[in-house]
Amino acid sequence: MPIVVPKNLPAYKTLKEENVFVMNEVRAHKQDIRPLRVAIVNLMPTKEVTETQLIRLLANTPLQVELQLLTMDSHESKNTEREHLESFYKSFEEIKNQRFDGMIITGAPVEFLPFEEVDYWKELSEILTYTKKNVFSTLHICWGAQAGLYHHFGIKKYVLPQKLFGVYPHKLKDKKSELTRGFDEVFYVPHSRNTQVSKEDILSVPELKILAESDLAGAHLIATKDKRMIFQQGHAEYDKDTLRLEYERDVAKGLPINVPMNYFDQDDPSKKIVVRWRGHANLFYANWLNYIYQETPYDLNKLEDM
Repeated sequence: MPIVVPKNLPAYKTLKEENVFVMNEVRAHKQDIRPLRVAIVNLMPTKEVTETQLIRLLANTPLQVELQLLTMDSHESKNTEREHLESFYKSFEEIKNQRFDGMIITGAPVEFLPFEEVDYWKELSEILTYTKKNVFSTLHICWGAQAGLYHHFGIKKYVLPQKLFGVYPHKLKDKKSELTRGFDEVFYVPHSRNTQVSKEDILSVPELKILAESDLAGAHLIATKDKRMIFQQGHAEYDKDTLRLEYERDVAKGLPINVPMNYFDQDDPSKKIVVRWRGHANLFYANWLNYIYQETPYDLNKLEDM
């Protein structure tokens, strides 16, 4: 089964051309199935790019997924057309009385700011609190992961001496988790960030477990023991050319930026990009959706009692 998205969402046309199985709402409503309800809190400035990346992964399973895109009322987006937001996004205020099987909270380019100084922090904090009783499993990505760890467990982020930028090998720490079923013992994930959470701080919280980590990039995949909260510091969802575009942007601006590690062939920007993360990205999202499908209550109103 596919992911259900509005037919006029730009990602719909892009993914149909890639032969990704997406379905429009009209056809979906004719099927006698309760789809998994998944919301994406999209904090990225280039929202259409992030939508496409995540929908591509969510669509690659036999499960039908009904998608809801969310944006911050307390923040004015400068890189996405107002018409796009009004057509496809809702605010937290509009959905706060609903419940979801899953939610994804993306990263955001605000990592140098203290959390409390981010203009939408109060609203995001309300969403993070809301997820505990109204979402079966929430996936937090990059800055979203750091924000979630801080909000729920008081874990602080630290500024790195230099930007972590590239595609890094990771070691599987939990071979029995439903989230990492089928993973190789070593797998690759892109990272692009200036901040980090410490392994020691994570391990000091009994509820948390590190499922995968990197000698160079630190803890990547962290989850509560019931997997209701999942934190992913890397960007498994990135497209082939995402790091290249970021690298070229910073070079053009004259900003200090290293060549992304393990990304170009022989680490040479004049050579081709070597994609090493796509298989495990698809496997992770398939595992996450399958876990939700197996464990979430059919009646989402029962989430409050869990």
